[in-house]
Amino acid sequence: MLDRLDALEQRYEDLEAMLADPEVVADQERFQKSAKAHASLEEIVTKYRRYKKTRAEMQEAREMMGSGADAELSEFLQSELERLKAEEARLERDLKILLLPRDPNDEKDVIMEIRAGTGGEEAALFAADLFRMYSRYAEQHGWLTEIMNSSPTDLGGFKEVIFSVQGRGAYSRLKYESGVHRVQRVPTTEAGGRIHTSTATVAVLPEAEEVEVEIRPEDLRVDVYRSTGHGGQSVNTTDSAVRITHTPTGMVVTCQDEKSQLKNKEKALRVLRARLLDKLQQEQKAEVDEARRMQVGTGERSERIRTYNFPQNRVTDHRINLTLYKLGQVLEGGLDEIITALITVDQSERLKRIG
Repeated sequence: MLDRLDALEQRYEDLEAMLADPEVVADQERFQKSAKAHASLEEIVTKYRRYKKTRAEMQEAREMMGSGADAELSEFLQSELERLKAEEARLERDLKILLLPRDPNDEKDVIMEIRAGTGGEEAALFAADLFRMYSRYAEQHGWLTEIMNSSPTDLGGFKEVIFSVQGRGAYSRLKYESGVHRVQRVPTTEAGGRIHTSTATVAVLPEAEEVEVEIRPEDLRVDVYRSTGHGGQSVNTTDSAVRITHTPTGMVVTCQDEKSQLKNKEKALRVLRARLLDKLQQEQKAEVDEARRMQVGTGERSERIRTYNFPQNRVTDHRINLTLYKLGQVLEGGLDEIITALITVDQSERLKRIG
């Protein structure tokens, strides 16, 4: 581990020198690439330097204890040594985590798809609650959200809503949200006050760059039609809505939220590209399916991952048996406690596998 950390520190210092080189500064593309690489190493190098400093201080304390220190100083040094040992162990674990293979998608923007499941109109309202929750969460992290396509209902719910989240590290945290979300509450449409259970499915896809997924124009069938609103009525007098069919896979994407046909087509292509990248990556992951099952990671989309229980003000994540009695805060975007716990468990499982 130490040899690898030494190499990373040297690389960090080399990049630091490059960023001060006038020739590199003059070449904006090279400068930005170097700056990004430098920033990506900053956390691990800073922690490694603290780790080396801690070990040096431990060695110094041991030498002082062995040089005939008096009883009072020896007691102080022993106490200091215990503190430094704990710090060393914590930093060593942090460094092992930082050295774990990174998900290449972690820094990507994401496209999220929320679909109402079982429960009729109540499921559609729950889908709208989830959309609001993720929108608030994105806002708290300084990320931008943009609706790509939606199918609203008369009561303010969504049969389906597809939206992008743009911001550094968005996928690294939101990827844990894929799966079936379940709500238990008394619906506003329920006169008898009985608790109903409804579901919504969330899919989180890393947004693909054009170079990552090739989409040939001849593989697309593009249909245009008039946008529709609640109840199916036409809300536009022009054929601005777009439906794209990718013939090799049979994937169909529709977008109608924009008044411009061109903008709807651009959004539809972004969604299609993300779905194709996800399909490719899922096929690759299937080859190492056993390892994937062992991870907390991004659970199967058919897997029930979380329950939101309104009568008890309770949220339970079933993958890690975590229960919080702060439903209101979670639905206002307070997801960090849950997501951080998922990341911690995932990292612990991966550390166990590498010994």
